[in-house]
Amino acid sequence: MRVSLSSCANRLPRKVNDTLKVNLRDVRRRFDRAASTFDSADFVHAVTREGLFARLEPLVVDPNTILDLGCATGSATHQLRKRFRRAHLVSLDISHGMLRQAVGKRPRFSFSRYSEVQANAVSLPIKDQSIDFVFSNLLLPCTDSPDLVFQEVARVLKKGGVFAFASLGPDSLLEISRAWSRLDGCAHVNRFPDMHDIGDALVRSGLRDPVLDVDRLTVSYDNAEKLFADLTDVGARNALQQRNRSLVGKHRFREMQRALAGGEGDTGIGLELELVYGHCWGGGARLDPSYHRVDASRIPRRRR
Repeated sequence: MRVSLSSCANRLPRKVNDTLKVNLRDVRRRFDRAASTFDSADFVHAVTREGLFARLEPLVVDPNTILDLGCATGSATHQLRKRFRRAHLVSLDISHGMLRQAVGKRPRFSFSRYSEVQANAVSLPIKDQSIDFVFSNLLLPCTDSPDLVFQEVARVLKKGGVFAFASLGPDSLLEISRAWSRLDGCAHVNRFPDMHDIGDALVRSGLRDPVLDVDRLTVSYDNAEKLFADLTDVGARNALQQRNRSLVGKHRFREMQRALAGGEGDTGIGLELELVYGHCWGGGARLDPSYHRVDASRIPRRRR
């Protein structure tokens, strides 16, 4: 397996197919199963994690409370501790298995500076405006509701707090989608929102001044077996509600492998990932849209 990283120029926004839905129960089950193997195959997470930290360098961030949103096995939490030694770190993930691995990475006798929370990112059990810094590495590709995630981040983030994240763009894993499309019409890969759609969603949620950029990551495999083994080891297999529920079968899977490799005699596979990085700031408390604010000074006095 070989990895190469290159910069990508901004592109025009694309229409995202929003009909695909993720089965969260399957997502949680896959991550629970992958918890013990995740660190051995999380090279894409490692690339985006380092990319996020590099983009944080110019920012002035001195948080008291940090939320690692979608923490997986806690590798980012460990690095956040090195950078922000005085902060209280909250590791949150939907998978209990991942959180158990994260607990194992904590330093001894540091329980008061760490918390682990198992929860869905679209319904955070955290008080309003209680977090100074939200860090989220590749959580968004595991959800079909980025708007809801951003709304929750906007709710818990203090005014002026920082939200930094990495996600996948719509050009990711197209090789797998195209290979399967030659064999059936079922959904095999989630659709990832465009950078411009993400920026719009951030603003709609109440977060301020989003800054986004895109890189490309090319991953080369010698064969499809290694590719799908890595996807399994990080819990990234198909968890869409619209996926084919029947067994694929060896013959059909071999046909997909040949289509993925590009020919009968070829076995090497190249995958391209579009890496979307972003950060923005908390906008403070927002009124419920059903509320109406009235300036009391403009209410006329009643004459007797």
